[in-house]
Amino acid sequence: MKKTLIEHNFPDDIRNMSPNELELLSYEIREFLLDQLSKTGGHLASNLGVVELTIALHKVFKSPYDKLIWDVGHQCYVHKLLTGRASRFATIRQLGGLSGFPKREESEHDCFNTGHSSTSISLAAGFAAARDQNHEKHSVVAIIGDGALTGGLAYEALNNLGASKSKVIIILNDNEMSISKNTGGISQHLSKLRMSRTYIDIKKQVKNTIKNIPGVGKGLYSGIGHIKDSVKYAIVNGAFFEELGFRYFGPVDGHNISDLIEIFSLAKDVEESVVIHTITQKGKGYKNAENNPNHFHGIGPFDVTTGASLSKGNGISFSNVFGNKLIHLADNDSKIIAISAAMIEGVGLAAFKERFPDRTFDVGIAEAHAVTFAAGMAQQGLKPVVAIYSTFLQRAYDQILSDVCMQKLPVVFAIDRAGIVGNDGETHHGIFDLSFLNHMPNLTILSPKDDVELEKMMEYALVLDAPCAIRYSKRELTKCPGTVCAEIETGKSECLSSGKDVEIWALGNMAETAQKTALLLQEKGIDVGFVNARFVKPLDEEGLSQSANRVSTIVTLEDNILKGGFGDEVRKFLAGQGKAKGKLLTLGWPDQFIEHGSIEELLCKYKLDPPSVAERICEFIERET
Repeated sequence: MKKTLIEHNFPDDIRNMSPNELELLSYEIREFLLDQLSKTGGHLASNLGVVELTIALHKVFKSPYDKLIWDVGHQCYVHKLLTGRASRFATIRQLGGLSGFPKREESEHDCFNTGHSSTSISLAAGFAAARDQNHEKHSVVAIIGDGALTGGLAYEALNNLGASKSKVIIILNDNEMSISKNTGGISQHLSKLRMSRTYIDIKKQVKNTIKNIPGVGKGLYSGIGHIKDSVKYAIVNGAFFEELGFRYFGPVDGHNISDLIEIFSLAKDVEESVVIHTITQKGKGYKNAENNPNHFHGIGPFDVTTGASLSKGNGISFSNVFGNKLIHLADNDSKIIAISAAMIEGVGLAAFKERFPDRTFDVGIAEAHAVTFAAGMAQQGLKPVVAIYSTFLQRAYDQILSDVCMQKLPVVFAIDRAGIVGNDGETHHGIFDLSFLNHMPNLTILSPKDDVELEKMMEYALVLDAPCAIRYSKRELTKCPGTVCAEIETGKSECLSSGKDVEIWALGNMAETAQKTALLLQEKGIDVGFVNARFVKPLDEEGLSQSANRVSTIVTLEDNILKGGFGDEVRKFLAGQGKAKGKLLTLGWPDQFIEHGSIEELLCKYKLDPPSVAERICEFIERET
């Protein structure tokens, strides 16, 4: 009787399977992924595209002895299935369940925790150097997508590895997609390589013909390297990887298991580092994902038949509001420019790009370049708006500091996905941006409570003539009942209600939590007001002083780690005024990496939901009195 994925003893079983069995396994895996991810959500299209590739990897290489290093890692679901985790797959990206990315704590087959792009070649170079230092013999394999190859770190690693004596096998998974469709010179170069099968065929024919000449064939073949190079340069356009010191194999059909097994086996026997260029189709085997791979890159629960989302909600997000408002502003100001790092759709710029294609720049997965690129534009009188997820903006720290803030250039940072993001987990939570931006001179930092306030902050930022960051969350938009939106004034908060006992200073999306918390506390007889802080930098010092004189307890509430965040800045100010002791309670994320789970579950677990916040405030008041 045929075993199911759960019943198999993977990865050992895969090494004993016949070609036909491997082919059937690929169908079974796709069916399993569709069934499971339609219920839980996750990264679907990228994993459907690497089924055969992953099967071939585990057929040829022996994990965990051989090291398989996944770049980004959102395409590791098939790897998880083939390393004995099928029985737990229903828990993927759920609180306490499997991670959606490689996780060392989860399995010995995950040799490094990943989640950000363009790291795998550097990691592989380090693994290989350690292997050689320890006189070991295992293979080190890096699997990197063509989108990730736009990241500068990948080229630093290629440059270093190509000149070293350590051997690494690099699998270039070329599906023409990152999150947005790939752009730039590297994408164009790979497009030409995809058409270079002629070179592979000619090289093979020449090699076989010359080597088969009786008596002199082998010597003659070794002496005409210049002829091979002439063919190579004529057809492959520069032989980019071979110039860096790698043997290049490909392009290879990434959905042909037999071909993949053959070339992976060959790569194991080559002495120098190898790049294997595979062509795959994102969403392979599921028409809805094949036709719209960007939509199915990361998706919530969906109907398998139609592909329609089953997620509930109004669908209105800060990203949508940002994109629509930027179009309106750009209609009236030709100097406004939009910049993204391979996330045009994700950050809400798709409509802007359609309206202003010549004023939209997708620089690829190159966040550091995006920031300095914007600085150059700003220096020449334009108004660049750089829209990047909070977690990826971390990769451009030095450029924000040195190229924008130090020179006081009017670059606007639209920081999307700030705060906790949910099921993608620790590598994607945007809970550090306030802490690493807070100490940068000349930078103004704001956070809106709702859609209208975001629009007003964008208007404010674009006339500020100085660096400005606006950070907003992934959560769907709601409004605090009865609130209005006053005009934005530098360093001024918005007092939404005054209290006699407690005032909650909430930042950004936490205003809704503050409003609900205030209602719960009022039911307990505590007179509570709440303030929409708006500014992290500069602080509303006047408003804080008035609040400190008015109430016995001030509470700060933020969707950021406490260290270096909004609450820390409030504490420093009140301490300088002699008013912090016994008066201030700061609430935010603890000094640790937060695991994956739904936003609601994580808020509840870390006591940042309204009932928990109300309870913590009550405990603080009792303790201090």
